[in-house]
Amino acid sequence: MMLIFELPIHPENQAAMARYMQDQFTFNGVKATERHACERDFWPAVKQLPAAELMVIVKALYAREAREYQYVAIDIAARAVRKWQRADILQFAELVTEKAWWDSVDPWKRVFSEYIKRHPAEFEWVGQLFAQKENFWLRRVGLILQLGFQDAKCIDYLQAAIEDDQTTPEFFIQKAIGWALRDYAKTNPEWVIDFIDTHTLSALAQREALKQL
Repeated sequence: MMLIFELPIHPENQAAMARYMQDQFTFNGVKATERHACERDFWPAVKQLPAAELMVIVKALYAREAREYQYVAIDIAARAVRKWQRADILQFAELVTEKAWWDSVDPWKRVFSEYIKRHPAEFEWVGQLFAQKENFWLRRVGLILQLGFQDAKCIDYLQAAIEDDQTTPEFFIQKAIGWALRDYAKTNPEWVIDFIDTHTLSALAQREALKQL
């Protein structure tokens, strides 16, 4: 039986939250703190479910109209990362491009990153789910996939991902390039400075990359 999960509705917040996302989605008006509390209450009921059953719940939540349910679905997928195998990761990669905007794509990245941390040998396989894909949201995931990895980063993958999209005019790609470089600059600022010096990057990417240097 499908477990029922319902978020409250706060009409006073709906319009502002939709406007912040350029009116692309409808909202229940639930702010993050309250949503997280609802998720914590729901988690004990689902955390022991087999992966297949939990996947059904994640997909059902993701399919719901109100935007907050996409956030809940991704959070549950991240909480349950120890359950997932390759077939599940493939399904999540497909969901990245559904109802895609930065507010869902960036949290999806966390699921893939946590999977890699648990299965380091799977990095190359996961990375290829995003490298050179036609959909730029998938490529954005590839660019930011290793945020926070510090010395564990695969620099060859990062460099190739940036060079593949170096001249792409898409704002969210250029922002991601800068974000990825800024993150690596915390560990290896010399490499980042050299990379910027030897590559023609957009003003946006350079500005983001150099924020903390």
